[in-house]
Amino acid sequence: VQLQASGGGLVQAGDSLRISCVASGRASGYAKGWFRQAPGKERDLVAAIDWSGGRTHYADSVKGRFTISRDNAKNTIYLQMNNLKPDDTGVYFCASLTVYSGTYYDPGLYQYWGQGTLVTVSS
Repeated sequence: VQLQASGGGLVQAGDSLRISCVASGRASGYAKGWFRQAPGKERDLVAAIDWSGGRTHYADSVKGRFTISRDNAKNTIYLQMNNLKPDDTGVYFCASLTVYSGTYYDPGLYQYWGQGTLVTVSS
């Protein structure tokens, strides 16, 4: 297993949740992204972070509510999600981007993927 996501669950609107992703082997290091896939929809970028943690990027829908971070000593990235909304419901996937080519948005550019963790936000 290269990327292992965890921490999802069922919460109410307005709650907070932190999900984690532990990387191993070839998926370690590199820039990372969190993607969300709602039922019947495409997998969309939620947040991304470069290898050092010095640069982050967020989808407009989560700016000001979500924070991506990483602890390279633990090979782990986190997504702190505050003020959750029902539209945040979906399976959250972490992924490794081994070569940055100017965008974090295209899931096809990511080389390694975790199995996903389900976040359900009830209204």
